[in-house]
Amino acid sequence: MTKKERAGLVIDGLAECYPDVKCALVYKKPHELLIATRLSAQCTDKRVNMVTPALFEKFPDIDSFAAAEPDEVAEYIHSCGLYKTKAVDIVMMCRMLRDDFGGEIPDTIEQLVKLPGVGRKTANLIVGDLYGKPALVCDTHVIRVSGRLGLTDGTKDALKVEKQLAAIIKPDDRLMMCHRLVWHGRLVCSAAKPNCSECRLSGFASSFRGQNKITAWSEYYEREGTQRNNNCRRRAYPYRNAHCCFILL
Repeated sequence: MTKKERAGLVIDGLAECYPDVKCALVYKKPHELLIATRLSAQCTDKRVNMVTPALFEKFPDIDSFAAAEPDEVAEYIHSCGLYKTKAVDIVMMCRMLRDDFGGEIPDTIEQLVKLPGVGRKTANLIVGDLYGKPALVCDTHVIRVSGRLGLTDGTKDALKVEKQLAAIIKPDDRLMMCHRLVWHGRLVCSAAKPNCSECRLSGFASSFRGQNKITAWSEYYEREGTQRNNNCRRRAYPYRNAHCCFILL
């Protein structure tokens, strides 16, 4: 099986498991997603979503962030970690957006990475979620899970992962696949204790390779004796359907 063929099967499987996923960060305005993504570095999305309502009420637009001092912003993001650095980045980012981009969020990765605190992961998320462009958001979950599934060579380098995935995934599939890999990494394929026994994608994983290969989803259903529309008991995961990827308890 080629990596492109493997990627196609993984994409299909993830789409069945998580049909309606989206970015977990809550936002209403374009600049809010940009700021929330900066806050999410070394912090959970859940924590960020707890912090941003008060932050965005105090600073409702780019101009108000740009007019603020970093210490003022820091008061609202203390629990996100690295809050002093993040506060400086947010203020300087918004000042640059105001002064150099007319208060608009750039729609290219090349322009976005010029903003303070914005790397390729954030830039890809913005161009994908805000502007609907092909994007590969290679966060820690995408890097880990794609390596385990044999879609990359296992490198931890985000740029290398992005390039390797770009070579085997069609542009239109990239953003949603990354969102689904993130959810799969959070719910099943965790860093310390991946729950392989509940993972329908385990046939691709390195720990299973050679003894549990999957070449088509029909083989999976036949092997596991699982029907697509069975009514097995399921954990209360936020994204699931009657044939989700978990072999459930």
